[in-house]
Amino acid sequence: MSFKITKAVIPAAGLGTRFLPATKAMPKEMLPVVDKPAIQYVVEEAVAAGLTDVLMITGRNKNALENHFDRVGELEATLLQKGDIERLRKVNYATDLAEVHYVRQGDPKGLGHAVLRARMHVGHEPFAVLLGDDIIDDRDVLLARMIEEQGLRNATIVALLEVDPSVVHMYGVATIEATETDDVVRVTGLVEKPTKENAPSNYAIIGRYVLQPEIFDILEHTKPGKGGEIQLTDALETLAANPSIAGGVYGVVFRGRRYDTGDRLDYIKAIVQLAVERDDLGPDLRPWLKEFAKDLK
Repeated sequence: MSFKITKAVIPAAGLGTRFLPATKAMPKEMLPVVDKPAIQYVVEEAVAAGLTDVLMITGRNKNALENHFDRVGELEATLLQKGDIERLRKVNYATDLAEVHYVRQGDPKGLGHAVLRARMHVGHEPFAVLLGDDIIDDRDVLLARMIEEQGLRNATIVALLEVDPSVVHMYGVATIEATETDDVVRVTGLVEKPTKENAPSNYAIIGRYVLQPEIFDILEHTKPGKGGEIQLTDALETLAANPSIAGGVYGVVFRGRRYDTGDRLDYIKAIVQLAVERDDLGPDLRPWLKEFAKDLK
């Protein structure tokens, strides 16, 4: 049976230790990428793909996430009084994006455990999972393509990216077989963060998933894996190895623009890459960057 997917789950319970001290009092998901917090890009992507019901899996000290997507009456009244309609529009836009709900993860037992915490909200429907460290350029379609394939195949769909073999240890990596569709492969196996020598390919899972609800039963029985955490990749490996369960696993190979905000250097690169493409910033930023680069050694 095919369901219209309307629910997105966004795990956002991490401590953001790579960005300390900036994340001592502010969630890493609220770090600005140009002039919007990273989490807003992710919610906007979900909404653009037709997902209007968003559940964030949060932890302690994440109240700023709820505040960002809530009304701020005093601020709105001040902007209206000043006649600053453009900024008021931006503030209201974040508030009205989607129906956003929140549940705490509790114990930090890994991504698989965070996804499992969504079970009561999701129920028995397929759903999407979007990780906040990956921003997909809104000019390149990924999530909507994955949802389309899920509807056609009635299977779990993961996003795959070809990466340099030297960095496979940072990802879950797939064993794949070609299908009749150029950008779709069948996933026959998965391994979390393998060494370069043991990696089955250089097709890495990036932070977008469209999951069948059967994943919850599998996660319930998934033992802690890499890092002592319950790994979503391990649960997906069970599905991939048993395609009779909920249709198995397929991958959509993404060849568009992706910005990694989970690493400090890549975060800086993401800001620059996005800013140079903007009509309000790019015309001044691009010539400045060229001049600045001249003096670099």
